Amino acid sequence: MKNTRLPRWLGPVSKEIPVVKTKCGLSKSCPDNFFAFKISSGAANVVGPSICFEDHVIISPVKDNVGRGLNIALVNGVTGAVLRQDSFDMYSGDPSLLVKFLREIPADVLVLVASYDDPGTKMNDEIRKLFSNLGSSYAKQLGFRDSWVFLGARDMDNKSPFEQFLKNDPGKNKYDGWPELLELEGCVPRKVI
Repeated sequence: MKNTRLPRWLGPVSKEIPVVKTKCGLSKSCPDNFFAFKISSGAANVVGPSICFEDHVIISPVKDNVGRGLNIALVNGVTGAVLRQDSFDMYSGDPSLLVKFLREIPADVLVLVASYDDPGTKMNDEIRKLFSNLGSSYAKQLGFRDSWVFLGARDMDNKSPFEQFLKNDPGKNKYDGWPELLELEGCVPRKVI
């Protein structure tokens, strides 16, 4: 084994390479009075979804706290504190549990949603309306094995700009029977009282 040294004419080599770390691994930092978030839907029924908020991973397969259907995190829109997280089985679960959960969301709370496997089979008109009231544009068309990621809040005047949706289409699906996963990242404004 032979050691080779770089010639001295290359100059001094910096020992430290500055690494710019952004919250939740975003491509750029968020400005003041904004929260960083990243939401990834599940991939088929194999890789679970993940939700990160202000560099805190709330839901992920690594934490083993994901469930089939809709994975939802509630975050205080003023402080950024995580208030609650839960998953709702939308294939064979009880949709009334999700209705109760959505109705109880207080004002000034951000709602982060990531689908996994099947978000739409048990979706009824009441659930669709509740998600629409949170700012969703796609809840009304959500169906069997669609991919969906969303960030909204109660009683929004306009539709949320933070939403992605991919319809389950057997001719276009990336995975056998499922569309590809979706990733949504960005900076959401802090609710200032």
